Amino acid sequence: MKSSEINFENLTLNELIWKFGQNYVDAYQQKFNTLPIAEIDPESTSPCQVSATDDENATWKAIKIVDELDFDNINNALNVEIHQDIKTYFCTMYADSIHAQHEDGKLSLLFAWNHEDFLRLQENIIGHIMMKQRLKQKITIFFAVTDEEDMIVSLDNDSGEVWLERVGCEPHRKLADNVMSFISSLSFDFVTD
Repeated sequence: MKSSEINFENLTLNELIWKFGQNYVDAYQQKFNTLPIAEIDPESTSPCQVSATDDENATWKAIKIVDELDFDNINNALNVEIHQDIKTYFCTMYADSIHAQHEDGKLSLLFAWNHEDFLRLQENIIGHIMMKQRLKQKITIFFAVTDEEDMIVSLDNDSGEVWLERVGCEPHRKLADNVMSFISSLSFDFVTD
């Protein structure tokens, strides 16, 4: 199913991300007659876990984040104001990665699994920004990984544009003008193990 076949007109970014997550879960369930399955850590449960399938896996569905999540620690630690689209993206829902297809290839949209995972994600973003600053490159924030090693999908923190970049390098291919356009261009890619 293509997300572009879903009517995303007149939605806010928050609504679009939530609808995309819901539609992914619904389409997965329709195709496989089960909710999506994630590998789990019994020590790190998630509000999006539905039921265990065995000791290492559980079904899941996207859950709206109701916690007060923010990026103030990054803003304060690095004196960098994180682009609003990234704040909205990572503070909308808890979910496992969502596998998708872009015209340039396969990717996995990253989301926080739970509050602790959100904090780990922020630590990774801090490390990414510090690397960018050390290399004197423009600041980008990753929100998806690709099937190609060390290739990420990131947002230009100044312009809000979505780019493809190799870790440690400047972005090299513009994928969309913004996160909304990017997500609207994706189709679902159901990865099964």
